[in-house]
Amino acid sequence: MSSLKRFYGKVPVGTKGQIVIPAEARKAMDIKPGDNVIIISGPPHYERILSLVPENEFNKFLKFFEEHVADLKEAVLK
Repeated sequence: MSSLKRFYGKVPVGTKGQIVIPAEARKAMDIKPGDNVIIISGPPHYERILSLVPENEFNKFLKFFEEHVADLKEAVLK
């Protein structure tokens, strides 16, 4: 299968609101026991969709954004 979005299955939500991330998804995203994931809603107009992002990947994105915020502002405000 290509590196595009994959379907990893369906999981139940437990009585405490917990879910289990399927092993194949954990392996593909390099998520190990004790790792944190960031939970984000969206995209816009799809408020009931959740995305799980490994914390280290989210931090990489934030670092990139912080380093390029001036360039991004300039591009958006043109």
